[in-house]
Amino acid sequence: MTAEAAAPTEVEAAAETARPYPSAAAGWLLVVFLTVGYIFSFVDRYILGLLIEPIKAEFGLSDRSIGWLLSAFTWVYGFVGIFMGWLIDRGRRTWIVAIGMALWSAATIATGMAKNFVQLFAARMGVGVGEATLSPATFSIIGDSFPPEKRGKPIAFYSSALPIGAGLASLLSGAVIAWTAASGSQSVPFLGELSPWRFTLLVVGLPGLVFSAVFFFMREPARRPNVAAPDVISGNGFGDALRYIRDNFALYFGFVMVVCCMTAIAYSQGFLAPTFERTWGWSPQLYATVNGIALLLIGPLNMMIMGTISDKWTAKGVPDAALKLMYIGFFIMVPTAAIPMFMPTAELAFAVLCINTIGIGIVSAIGVTALLVITPAQIRGQVVALYYLAISWFGSLGPIVVGELSSAVFGEQDLRYAVAAVPFIFAIVPLAMMQLTKRRYIVQAERLGQTAG
Repeated sequence: MTAEAAAPTEVEAAAETARPYPSAAAGWLLVVFLTVGYIFSFVDRYILGLLIEPIKAEFGLSDRSIGWLLSAFTWVYGFVGIFMGWLIDRGRRTWIVAIGMALWSAATIATGMAKNFVQLFAARMGVGVGEATLSPATFSIIGDSFPPEKRGKPIAFYSSALPIGAGLASLLSGAVIAWTAASGSQSVPFLGELSPWRFTLLVVGLPGLVFSAVFFFMREPARRPNVAAPDVISGNGFGDALRYIRDNFALYFGFVMVVCCMTAIAYSQGFLAPTFERTWGWSPQLYATVNGIALLLIGPLNMMIMGTISDKWTAKGVPDAALKLMYIGFFIMVPTAAIPMFMPTAELAFAVLCINTIGIGIVSAIGVTALLVITPAQIRGQVVALYYLAISWFGSLGPIVVGELSSAVFGEQDLRYAVAAVPFIFAIVPLAMMQLTKRRYIVQAERLGQTAG
């Protein structure tokens, strides 16, 4: 292609990039609806960990089997996310979200209908397939709706669905389990008699199935090409995304491993309800209720504060603002994930876990904000999908490690020691790479022009 032929394309791309972002009201409307969808997704994702003991009893499972069951979601979630990222960079993102939400909600209901371990595992994989659509689409939409110095708050707001969803799942499951335990199995039309844990999954799956239809009527922002650094990337294909990551592998590896440590810790905490029951005698209902209240009080506020700080630091020209906050979260979450397991009382253990919630929340809220800073706009959907593949697959090792250590090393009555081992195992690599990651992050952020201005 000649220079004369190429010039109009570059002019058009520059003009489109210079076009104003959508109004704040339009951008935030989408963010709010996507966040509600994320709350539904996390309730569906989180609730299984609160139902471990009745599921173990009904199917005669070990902690090893439960560890694999808790990881079923993450294996397929990450893999399918690669295709979803490619699709999201090309298709109508709101429709993709609508279909995904309907699928994961139906799969949650199917989990409650499972007759054996294989069906349980397959249904949880179905949840992962549906949920793989949501976050890559959301972060692609946010990147096209807000300039770099204003992305922290919407991303943190969306990420606040994690503690909200977990908190609601805890409160809802605690209430439903207590109610159904007192009144016995529930008779449901067309489904027959359902035990408490099965009825709980039915209750949490139905709302998302209905809400999914909303996204067929939502408008999404126009895509914005990145021309700040045309020498960095030329296309938006999957090969372009892979080549970009390969060229910046040390940066992405060191960055992603911080988040992988967080997901390994967070996913391993699916064992906390049985840990509190076996160690300190708390019932699943009591743990679910206390945990739900704590998550709702601490999580959303923490995430919004971190998003606001990230925006302020970025607006002041700090290129690694988001990365600095991630590191703060890392140093909070690692020790506070292990210390509670050695406390003499449940109350003291839970108090330290509240601090852990703050650390996990910081990394959760800021991770994608930091990722967008070093990722060109035209491959965001695919890079975010690959990011979720990495942190999901790696994070799935958390419950697997807990299950294996509990069944094979410490003994299932000493489950807490298996839970305590996870943060130390998974913190080694990101800790060793922090300085290298920080240097390369600053260079790439300035190269892409993803700072205030």
